Amino acid sequence: MLLTEFLEEWSNSSETVLVHTSGSTGKPKPLLVEKRRMEASARITCSFLGLKEGDTALLCMPLDYIAGKMMVVRALTCGLRLIAVEPKGCPEWEGPIDFAAMVPLQVWNLLQQAPERLRQIRHLIIGGGAINNELAEALKDMPNAIWSTYGMTETLSHIALRRLNGPERNLWYTPFDGVNVSLNPEGCLVINAPAVHDGPLVTNDIAELSGLNFRILGRKDNVVCSGGIKIQIEEVERLLHPHLRQPFLISKAPDMKLGEQVVLLTTSLDVDAVRVVCQKVLPRYWQPRQYLHIETIPLTATGKPARAEAEILCRSILTIQ
Repeated sequence: MLLTEFLEEWSNSSETVLVHTSGSTGKPKPLLVEKRRMEASARITCSFLGLKEGDTALLCMPLDYIAGKMMVVRALTCGLRLIAVEPKGCPEWEGPIDFAAMVPLQVWNLLQQAPERLRQIRHLIIGGGAINNELAEALKDMPNAIWSTYGMTETLSHIALRRLNGPERNLWYTPFDGVNVSLNPEGCLVINAPAVHDGPLVTNDIAELSGLNFRILGRKDNVVCSGGIKIQIEEVERLLHPHLRQPFLISKAPDMKLGEQVVLLTTSLDVDAVRVVCQKVLPRYWQPRQYLHIETIPLTATGKPARAEAEILCRSILTIQ
């Protein structure tokens, strides 16, 4: 979608805007969201970060998804000066910026190719995918304010932030004013954010609470039940990330004896070396039973792991074998 197209949609007589979910756990689905709630979300974010009228905001993500749309809405609602650039893997712009939003891949590319650009951003929020240990470590000493976001299309982008650098760096998300969180009996996060969503929103994210704050342990649908042991896919990936340089993804497949088995997808040609790392790093029952070489890791359009596609791929390869 072009910026002019979204501006036309925003200024028409309809009270809603059409958005699509990212598709990280299945097929993307369309949603109609209210413009007044998008404006409320914009004001909450700008207030939390202390952004004021006339500050510059960088649009470097596609307008097909909520993250890009919300950058435009924040500029329109709070009087920010929007600077729109091509939404590519390593964004390019000139001069200092007060506020920008990016996905982890864009941040990683900038760290490698143009770190001085990242330092020009006063407030950088990162969303749309997991921030692994390596990226977090690379950002921890940056001089500006860098934040990880928590939210989803249904909450009109994020409802909480956590600092990734400086003395405020931590693993716990701080919800915005007016947002309350709790856990359901399955340990999944429940969001109550009346300004942006009508009624409580039960997520599939397994979380832990500490006072008003929370941290995410993984997704309920990313659990491998193998021989009676529940293995959280994200926890396995977290342990492996510091040790595996080639792109990889943990998935699962049916197993006659265990019910489900852990499967590791890797772009590395040296699968045996990957196996050795897993045997050293992972607890015995977390170790993959299958190691599959693939050309590219399946990702969504927003750069998240395409978990559903990965499972289908695992089943297809193992059936052929």
